[in-house]
Amino acid sequence: MTAVFVGIGSNRERERRIREAVAALRRRFGSLRLSPVYESAAVGFSGSPFYNLVAAFDCDLPARQLLAALRAIEQACGRDPAAAKFAPRPLDLDLLLYGDLVLEAPDLRLPRADILTYGFVLKPLADLAPAGRHPVLGRSYADLWAAFDGAGRELQRVQLPGLMDD
Repeated sequence: MTAVFVGIGSNRERERRIREAVAALRRRFGSLRLSPVYESAAVGFSGSPFYNLVAAFDCDLPARQLLAALRAIEQACGRDPAAAKFAPRPLDLDLLLYGDLVLEAPDLRLPRADILTYGFVLKPLADLAPAGRHPVLGRSYADLWAAFDGAGRELQRVQLPGLMDD
């Protein structure tokens, strides 16, 4: 089993879609650890704010099969696979980390570059795994967050009652 971390985001029907995604991940992969949920402004386009969090779980699927499973959950929750990258969306499930795997391929890059680019990815990851280490940089996620000054630093923590227990 490999420890994986998945970023979850939504800016359309945010609470509903986040709850659907967490429930679908639990059905498919079992027990999850969840970060707090944060609200952040849309980055790269004009749109409603996003809710973002990170889920961690153990998985026995190879990385590309896990990615396909995440895409299927997105589509089941209303995501159009042909939609523009920088546009409003009901659900984003991004494979951030797959153990310590470092991979550069056209269809999959691990660790995901967004970890170092966007606060709404790094902050929940740092909350969930503060002592975890970036597989390339070797720095802890808590240290990376403390030094972060990029996009999405302005985050507002949001309470979604019962999410941890759904």
